[in-house]
Amino acid sequence: MKTSIWIMVGIGFASGLCGCNAKSDKVQYPAAEKQEVADEYFGTVVADPYRWLEDDTTQKVAGWVEAENEVTQAYLAKIPFREPLKQRLTDLTNYEKIGMPFKKHGKYYYYKNDGLQNQSVLYVKETLDGEASVLLDPNKLSDDGTVALSGISFSNDGKYMAYTISRSGSDWREIYVMDLVTRQLTSDHIQWAKFSGAQWQKDGFYYSAYDAPEEGKEFSNVNENHKIYYHKLGSVQSEDVRVYENKKYPKRFYSAWVNDDETLMFVFESGEGRGNNLFMKDLRKPQSAFMQLTEDFEYEYGPVEVIGDDIYFYTNYGAPKYRLMKTTAGKPELKDWVDVVPESANVLNNVSFIGGKMILSYIKDASDHAYVYSLDGKQECEVTLPTFGSVGFSGNKDDKEAFYLFTSFTFPGTIYKYDIENNKSEKYLAPDVQFNADDFVTEQFFYPSKDGTKIPMFITYKKGIRRDGTNPVYLYAYGGFNVSLFPSFSTWRIPFLENGGIYAQANLRGGGEYGEDWHIAGTKMQKQNVFDDFIAAAEYLIKENYTRPDKICIAGGSNGGLLIGAVVNQRPELFGVALPAVGVMDMLRYHKFTIGWNWASDYGTSEDNREMFTYLYGYSPLHTIKNDGTPYPAILVTTADHDDRVVPAHSFKYTATLQAADTGNAPKLIRIETKAGHGAGKPIRKIIEEYTDVYSFAMYHLGMNPRF
Repeated sequence: MKTSIWIMVGIGFASGLCGCNAKSDKVQYPAAEKQEVADEYFGTVVADPYRWLEDDTTQKVAGWVEAENEVTQAYLAKIPFREPLKQRLTDLTNYEKIGMPFKKHGKYYYYKNDGLQNQSVLYVKETLDGEASVLLDPNKLSDDGTVALSGISFSNDGKYMAYTISRSGSDWREIYVMDLVTRQLTSDHIQWAKFSGAQWQKDGFYYSAYDAPEEGKEFSNVNENHKIYYHKLGSVQSEDVRVYENKKYPKRFYSAWVNDDETLMFVFESGEGRGNNLFMKDLRKPQSAFMQLTEDFEYEYGPVEVIGDDIYFYTNYGAPKYRLMKTTAGKPELKDWVDVVPESANVLNNVSFIGGKMILSYIKDASDHAYVYSLDGKQECEVTLPTFGSVGFSGNKDDKEAFYLFTSFTFPGTIYKYDIENNKSEKYLAPDVQFNADDFVTEQFFYPSKDGTKIPMFITYKKGIRRDGTNPVYLYAYGGFNVSLFPSFSTWRIPFLENGGIYAQANLRGGGEYGEDWHIAGTKMQKQNVFDDFIAAAEYLIKENYTRPDKICIAGGSNGGLLIGAVVNQRPELFGVALPAVGVMDMLRYHKFTIGWNWASDYGTSEDNREMFTYLYGYSPLHTIKNDGTPYPAILVTTADHDDRVVPAHSFKYTATLQAADTGNAPKLIRIETKAGHGAGKPIRKIIEEYTDVYSFAMYHLGMNPRF
């Protein structure tokens, strides 16, 4: 249903910044040539004049990127408090950060960052109170901190540790193996793995990978034909055995999970709908075939533990708010599963098996609550948490020693040692962050969206703030893919809060805070609900006299970047600053890059049918930018050159279109990070620089005069 027209023309560049400082001065942007490119969808011709910006390997695009960064950095350099803000953020970040301990084969492991290390270091100790030693320091894997440790996995005999690394923030993974006795690397090295770690069995492990991509297209081409391999220690990757693939469906994901006793192997098949299919193989019978346990992609099915012959599953099948089920290895098909803990009024968020019991975390109004259950599903007690927030547990099914990490907006991540038998918590480790939590307060409100649906929102601010309509607000949300936003701590917000700002976090439809029904209510032809929920959050804050439109900064990343782009186009007068990060901005072509096709379960695609195309075209941030003189807020787009999740072409094309449109004099800038990706694994040096630029831009255009 689509035809394309492509005419190549030259690209010129011109950069510079007007000599004045005033916020209303019009910035001179790099010139981006418009090309005669168009697509036809169901009879509608859609121009795509900046299609050339999709080819991010060309010198022409590189020149545009360099020119844009020069303009942006020149603009930001004139903000008078930028350097003091950077110093404050650096000081706040410079504290010892220790992760939650986890026990493997009688030893304790944890991650620690001394303060400003680019990457956290993996430590090991023989006893909980013993001397620690460095097991793996990812800072030594590169000169600039851009190689990140993305996962570890221990062999079940305790002899080896496989670890995965990411380079420059890419989703591509490499796998290495360390001998835990000698602490030397083996010869094993896996490349082109993606969405995968190592799942051990005997003297090797399973992993998922793609064929090596075309040179120069590693970060943009569509990923197809995901396969599961088995790698035997000491062999080369070319000798790995292909264990599972499905050539009939090249755009599906396949990943493996093996239980600790190495008796069962499960294969997850996803990428088609909102959920996954599940297959199982009995590893005690090497010649046995994979048995299909489920037959649809509308629900999530995941094994969480195997105890003896019992298999426990976490699923939303027939339970939009999730439940815990089980069956036996002899009868593993879905029809034989039975409830252990049925669906309840709140969303079951996580299940941990520790010390012969289960700890279940539930979401109640966007905040975690944890309970201890017996293995047969009887609730025994609630774990008392400090306040509303988020919690994660660490422990082994046969070990009564447990830990949990708790955090909230003004509560830095604190580790507790938990006595599961007596339901007692003891503070194990609290970070020393240089700010006074008692100076701030957090409240939760439920405001009405356009259709009357009540939406939860947290706001955090410094005590004593007056509701006089003049307070600067940083409003953040996501609203998609069943992702729940919880209360959490961030040092990056502190300077904003210290200087009279209000941080607001809205839990929009499309997320998972109230289960699958809440998620579906923000997908496909109901995506406008997400935008309406967000717009209503800003309107509520104005109505309640916390702020006014020119004092509101809105922010979101990835799907949240799409959110920001869409609401700015729909209600530009409602916001003073917009910060769309690594956003999905071209809703007509998103599915043509890397794994974008996998998002169709939430978005639909422009090629589905006329109705879906019309709906996407009607809110796509790239295609709905006004060009009639309507004043837009100040906008700073952020992306990165190695983002192979949401390719930077989205932000490139969106920015070029913004800069060419008549949207008033407020700046429309883009900050393009180098040797970085979608966000994960970014070195602390780059993180500090990015938050310095983002918050200085926001605070400047919100009219703040911060003191540090």
